[in-house]
This record gives sequence, C-alpha cells and structure tokens, in this order.
Amino acid sequence: VGGLRRQAADPCGTAASIPGVPANADLPFAPAVAGDGDQHEVAQGTINALLSSTDRDVRRNAWESYADAHLTLKNTMAACITAGVKRDVFVARARRYRSSLDAALTPNHIPLGVFHNMLDAFKRNIPTWHRYWAVRKRALGVDRLHVFDTRATLTGREIPVDYQQAVDWVLEGVAPLGAEYGEVLRRGVLEQRWVDIYPNKGKRMGAFSLSGHGTNPFIFLSFNNDIFSMSTLAHEIGHSMHSYYSNATQPIVYARYGLFVAEVASNFHQALVRAHLLTTNPDPEFQISVIEEAMANFYRYFFVMPSLARFELEVHERVERGEALNADAMNALMADLMIEVYGDEVELREGDRDRIGSTWAQFHTHLYSNFYVYQYATGIAGANWLAERVMAGEQGAAENYLSFIKTGSSRFPLDALRLAGVDMTGREPVEKAFAVMASMVERLERLVDGRTGEVEKKASSAGRG
Repeated sequence: VGGLRRQAADPCGTAASIPGVPANADLPFAPAVAGDGDQHEVAQGTINALLSSTDRDVRRNAWESYADAHLTLKNTMAACITAGVKRDVFVARARRYRSSLDAALTPNHIPLGVFHNMLDAFKRNIPTWHRYWAVRKRALGVDRLHVFDTRATLTGREIPVDYQQAVDWVLEGVAPLGAEYGEVLRRGVLEQRWVDIYPNKGKRMGAFSLSGHGTNPFIFLSFNNDIFSMSTLAHEIGHSMHSYYSNATQPIVYARYGLFVAEVASNFHQALVRAHLLTTNPDPEFQISVIEEAMANFYRYFFVMPSLARFELEVHERVERGEALNADAMNALMADLMIEVYGDEVELREGDRDRIGSTWAQFHTHLYSNFYVYQYATGIAGANWLAERVMAGEQGAAENYLSFIKTGSSRFPLDALRLAGVDMTGREPVEKAFAVMASMVERLERLVDGRTGEVEKKASSAGRG
C-alpha cells in the first residue's frame, strides 16, 4: 500500500506544478500607465510596489492588469485547482478520513475546532476591516475608496530604509530574546551571506527562507529600501532563526518543523520590531508608515488568507458532495467572500467583481497544499500572543519562546506552542490578534484625524491672514 501511495504522489501532484509556469513565465501583463504617461512594468516582482504607489492611475492600471491577465487563464487555472481538490478528496477517502479537512489536520494532531475557531473569529471581526477602510479613505483624501486603493501608501512620502538600517531595527526589536540570539542573527545576515538581498532581472516574486540540516538558513528576498522590505526581512529572519535553532538542537529526524508553527516565529519578529519602532519614533508620519505596514501584513494574514480558507473549505465540500467546479462558480464564490470584508466602504466599478473573484487564481501554490492557508491566520495569532508576553517582560516568556524554536518536530505542533506559552485550541489567541489589529486601526484614526486637524488649522490661519 505504501508503495502505491508513493507511486501515486507524482501524478497526483502534477496539477500543483502547472499554475506557476504561466504565472511566472508566460502571463502577459499590460504596463501600468501613470498620470504623466510614464509606463511601469507589471510583473510578479513589481506588483506589490505598484499597488502601494502614490499615483492612483498606476495603482488602478496595475491592479487591473494583474487581475485581467489571470482572468485570461481562469479556465486553465480552474482545471488545475479542480484536479488538486479531487486529489485531496481521493487521498482522504483512500485513507479513510472523514473529509479532506480531517485528512489535513488529524495527522498533525490538530483538532478540527482549531480551523473552525479561526474562521468564526474572523467572521466576528469583519467590522474591524470596515472601520479600517473608512479611516483609509479619510487618510487618502478620496471620495470613493476602490479595491486598488486598499494598499496605497498613506503618508505621501517614502521613508528610506537601507539594508543596514533594516538589520539594525530588527536587532533592536528582538533584543529581549538575549545577546546570543542577536549575535547569531547579526552574523548570519551581515557576515555569512544568509540573504539574497536585492531585486534582479528574472528574479521571481516573493520572499522565503530555506534551510537544510547541516547548512545555514538561506533567505530569498527583493529588498527595495523601504519599511515594507524591512518588515519582510524581519519576517524571513524569524523563519531562519527558527530553522537555525531547530537544526542546531534536534537530530535530523526532528529538525524540520511543521507548517502549523512555521508562521509563528516570522510574525513574532515583525510584532516585536513594530512595537519597538512605534515606541521609539514619535513622528506621526513615521508612525502612520509603521501602522500601514502592519495593516498590510494583517491584510494578507487576517483578510486574504482566511478568505482563501473559507473558499478552500467550500470547494472541497462541493467535490465531496459530488458537485462540479468551474471557473465562473469559483470566481463568484471568491468575490462574495472578499466583498463581505470590503463592505460598503469599498466601492466596486464595472469589472471589479470578476477581478476580485480571480484572487484564488493569483495564489499559484498555496491552494495546492491541502488546507495550508488557514495556518497563516493561526500563525499570526500565536505570534502576537507570544510577542505581547515578551514585550510585557513576563517572567520566562523569552526563555519559553527560545525553547519553542528549538523543538523542531520533536513535539506535536500544539504541544510545541504550549511550551512557548500559547494554547491554540481556544479562541483567545485569534481574538487577541484581532484586538491588536483593532488597536492599530484606533491609533491610525487618531493620527489621521490629528493630521486632518492640523491641515484645517493651517488653512484657517491662512484665511485670517
């Protein structure tokens, strides 16, 4: 039986290998045209920067170009994801699990309630997103907020952050973890060449950390000298430090940690660094930039990923009921889920619903790992819970965290996280993380309203003059 399973792994995995090929090599993206007529190349490595541009025409054109290109391949992408879902259902039934979700969670000793608790907490906290879109609209000074405005920079000025400054801020943020931790980090990213730092022609999008037993961790990155790149660096270093200590402490059989805990260390780093920056630099524009970066991270982890998890659950259940999947049905489902979170504050234009609906097709690998995406949300929840304890100076919190990143897979994921100080079987960690996000929104409201008040005061003074 085991031999047959291994033989089936390759053909069953073929669907997952296809979407990335056209996405990274063949998709034709129209350029994003700026208000002054300049053209900006839309590519996997540039799309995130274009969507945060201060030029609204660039944002709109880039968002439309990226989504429309994926829509041209929607039927091909739908065939791939359908094959992937059917693979999951087949494997679950062959191994006599109750469902694809059960087959994904049970081998890691994760109760199904962890998944459903996350989705329930997400749905309860959707109004926080509506509140954020409202303050974002005020901050941008627009009458109508569109989807392509949801990631636009809020300050109008870029805060330059070179690589050395980014490393320094990360080191200062993680200082509560001790001198040895900081020295390993500093030496790795500055002397031992852990990081492939800068963008390059033909370099694919994204960032990740890779490690093997007996080697240093390696970080793939495209550093753009801004606060977002600094945060991405902090995130990937979190992964790498997790790998470094796991490999150094555990034998090879236990050195590789599971997906459920993988996003904890990375987001833990980001939470510590953000808190440090917000505490040490009172400049309002700098604070807005830090909050903007934090909300961009929450956007991915506490909006897009839970929405994809809801999508993933529904399409698996449809196949398990014997129903067919097709591109239009999946686009409609994805659009409904995301528009619920956008709410009335984000206005849609003609064609926007289809573009929003293509979000599932824009994730070329995530949906091919059976119920992987929900772990981004549980990961950031666990990370913020632990970061709050460390930042509060709670006795043993830092030491417990270090023990956690040394466990590798020698403990089951929930047991490893309990060692660190968080119980992910309850609702509290996810609710706490949403409370952290809500506090960011509240802080942004005060900063934006204060900035608006200053502008009105200056305008009034000028009028009296």
